[in-house]
Amino acid sequence: MAQKKQAAKKPIATKKAAVQKTERKTQPKTESKPSVSESELLLQSLRGMRDILPDEQPYWERVRRSISNAAQEYGYSRIEVPMVEYLHLFVRSIKEGTDIIDKELYSFTTRGGDRVALRPEFTAGIARAYIQHGMSVLPKPIKLFSMGPVFRYDRPQEGRYRELWQGNFDVFGEDDPILDAQVIQLAYRVVRELGLKDIEFQVNSIGVPESRKRYEKALVRYLESQKHKLCQNCRERLSTNPMRILDCKEDKCIQLTSQAPQALDFLDDESRAHFKSLLEYLDELELPYSINPRLVRGLDYYTRTVFEIWSSDREGKKYALGGGGRYDNLIQELGGEPTPAIGFGLGLDRIVLEMKRVHAKPHEPVRPRVFLAQLGDLAKKKSLRLFSDLEKNGILVAESFGRGSLKAQLRVASRLGVEVTIILGQKEALDETAIVKDMISGTQETVRQDKLTDAVKKILKSNVQLSHSSPKN
Repeated sequence: MAQKKQAAKKPIATKKAAVQKTERKTQPKTESKPSVSESELLLQSLRGMRDILPDEQPYWERVRRSISNAAQEYGYSRIEVPMVEYLHLFVRSIKEGTDIIDKELYSFTTRGGDRVALRPEFTAGIARAYIQHGMSVLPKPIKLFSMGPVFRYDRPQEGRYRELWQGNFDVFGEDDPILDAQVIQLAYRVVRELGLKDIEFQVNSIGVPESRKRYEKALVRYLESQKHKLCQNCRERLSTNPMRILDCKEDKCIQLTSQAPQALDFLDDESRAHFKSLLEYLDELELPYSINPRLVRGLDYYTRTVFEIWSSDREGKKYALGGGGRYDNLIQELGGEPTPAIGFGLGLDRIVLEMKRVHAKPHEPVRPRVFLAQLGDLAKKKSLRLFSDLEKNGILVAESFGRGSLKAQLRVASRLGVEVTIILGQKEALDETAIVKDMISGTQETVRQDKLTDAVKKILKSNVQLSHSSPKN
């Protein structure tokens, strides 16, 4: 009996032949483009990949900080998982018949013959880490968050790339609907803090696998009679993953499925009570939401609660920022103990685009209050040590070491609006002194280099006191 039970629960790793068979189905078609010879160097990124340049980083930094701060406030611990995993992990967790596995997965063979793939999402890898490292013994609920790139071999479009960045939150070990409400509250906290105001959550329940099977049968019966009205992709989905038809963006499919049976009508009693409690919590939190009976999400491991986060503009156009839901059976399907779980992901590329659209403020780095200027080779050598000493004492210093002209360096200091400028010339380098100029009062003095930090701190402190005592308009 024990042997039968053990055989029913297949391990994550499978025989190489089975994986290779799966790979033949999941390998994306390559784009028909002229081949590039090995000697030819194309100085551009691959299609769907991009550089995030320094002028964009203040937006990204604000997003990263907002996610990290919210995670800390809600009791989440950070976890990092590899960008490359065994292919079968994603095939087993996400399932064939989904667009991710059938069309969008980046998979390849290593030199050692292993079939692997770039992660298309975080949750499968985090679930694998949860099992591998025995995290089930930790106090529940276990809250984890991650940030980083994921990869989809999808057609690039506005706000979406083939290498896209996500913030991911997962909670393991608790099935109470209050956790569902809290993760939605957390998602709302992040996007609101970033300056996005016109936010709406769409929520639905797709039940447990047993009730979902009953629903799928009713849905297939409805769609089979009007199969000719579906787009080509949805005709194929009808036999592989019919619920994904509800998520199709083609107008004719939207019109057809608007009259289709709804998953809510097929829920089991426990799922119905779970969803009712969730809605009551959302009402108590006064979160903006609507019930979308067509919402199913794109991954096969979801159970019960599913939700998406949308932003809208004045014209009513909506932009998806992320989404998630429950996956109470995933850990068990991967070989672990039965573990309820819920999580969500945020698309950082899309969020940054929305921040720019609504003119949200990017992150403003701490402004340096001191500038270090130097003139001459000996002064340049000495200035590095002075720069380090000031930094060690908590003084943020700007410099322009590559500029030879003192006039050019002082222009940089003026542009930065610093309060103190330190000037180190040939004479000062020999005397082990430095000129300290108060840019607010215009006064300056020559001080010994071993007293430089104290002199600078004194000026900065007096400037703070002066600004606080100045009368306000």
